[in-house]
Amino acid sequence: MKRMLLSCLLLAGCTVGPDYKKPDMPVPASFSAPSQVSAPLSMPVSESVDLSRWWQQFHDAELESLVTRALAQNPDQLTAESRVREAREQEIVAGAKGLPQVNAIGNTVHFHSNSSPLQALTGGQRGGSGGGAAASSGTDLKIYSAGFDATWEIDIFGQVRRSVEAAAAGTEAARWQMRDGEVTLTAEIAADYVSLRSDQARLVILDAEIKSQQEALKLIAARAKAGFVTELDVNQQRQLLASTEAERPPLLGDMLAMRHAIAVLMGEQPGALDTELDATAPVPPVPPRLPVGLPSDLLRARPDIRMAERRLAQATAEIGVAVADLYPKFDLLGAVTLTSSHFSSLFSGNSLGEIGAGSITWPIFHGGQIHANIRAKEEEEKQAYYAYQKAVLGGIQNAEDALVRYETEQQRFVALEEGEKTARASTALALQQYRAGLVMYTSVLQAQTTQLSAEDNLAQSRAGLTADLVSLYKALGGGWKDEGDKAAPHEADALFEQ
Repeated sequence: MKRMLLSCLLLAGCTVGPDYKKPDMPVPASFSAPSQVSAPLSMPVSESVDLSRWWQQFHDAELESLVTRALAQNPDQLTAESRVREAREQEIVAGAKGLPQVNAIGNTVHFHSNSSPLQALTGGQRGGSGGGAAASSGTDLKIYSAGFDATWEIDIFGQVRRSVEAAAAGTEAARWQMRDGEVTLTAEIAADYVSLRSDQARLVILDAEIKSQQEALKLIAARAKAGFVTELDVNQQRQLLASTEAERPPLLGDMLAMRHAIAVLMGEQPGALDTELDATAPVPPVPPRLPVGLPSDLLRARPDIRMAERRLAQATAEIGVAVADLYPKFDLLGAVTLTSSHFSSLFSGNSLGEIGAGSITWPIFHGGQIHANIRAKEEEEKQAYYAYQKAVLGGIQNAEDALVRYETEQQRFVALEEGEKTARASTALALQQYRAGLVMYTSVLQAQTTQLSAEDNLAQSRAGLTADLVSLYKALGGGWKDEGDKAAPHEADALFEQ
């Protein structure tokens, strides 16, 4: 027995199956999106920066408050945190299989028969004069036992160690999935907030235009009453005013929808933030410089990429678990018992008994099940690698696309800004010429319509710049930060330092 135990311990350092190595995934040296704006509002630069709290760069206290509360209250995030805790418990479950299992045991048996023990076994009476007395005496038998037993499956070929390795990688994957949820949540909160502020800005422009058109209607009505213009001019101005006022309800409805969306993301009832977000505030402006880093930074910054890498590590370890089924399993059994027919003498030295045993189980024929399982696990590893490759390529594409949209929107904004200035000047000129009787009122109406459209487009582009910047921050993997109360550092982080 001692020799067997010693041999098992000497072999315990053997671990079958492939050792995991982080794949070398090539990435571009820099982002390819060129700057197409001669004087951009916000210049992207290839510098790395901490984007864990990117929304603070907007210097908007309300946005910061909303994001902070959402990270603490969002149901999806609370669920993700629970999954991380569950995965950590599964690590303990996997590791426990490699430890001795010890149980306390206790039994009591009471046997009674109306016949003697021999009669109970033979089913009849013995011959002779004493048979009747023996039959009437009966049998009472009591047995008491207590003790401990222990079993230990020695992890000679590393099946348990590979299981623990897989469980640890699964925990890391769950942790990065939680971080990916933080990135998505912060981006959704910011996008809805920007949309709300955009609607408010457009409503301010619309209300100002409605007021201007109402004043113009009064002026035209007075001129028509004096006989300077016909009633046609009045009707045209009234129709323009009605058309402008009709644009107000959809904006109000969209503002309410954005409030509701933000509230639900924060784990609140849809109308919980109506009062808080009712006051009009400007769209958060874009910062003058935007550090975007390098494509290689995405491998560390984007949680979805790191989650995919951990899934690959988990799949690799599970191959080792499957390979270990090809090798023998060694089990040790030991028990210490106290057995007596009288409870009073159960704990005496004469009641002590010991059992020690060892067993080996080696699979010979299982219909190809073990080899098929190994091949299946190898295919799962390939699938995990392809998923990791897709995550890297998708991350780079997301960043490139976000940069292109951000820079082209800046180009559009510059053009719209110039167009808005021209439209405003054209309206003033048309009014001046109309008062002088040089043009028909239709020229004023056209100028007013063009100005309103130009102002609205400019307001939407300004909000679009901020929204595109939010998308870019998300694509760069910003919005998460390791905190000790949520997830402790794991050996997976060391892999990215190599």
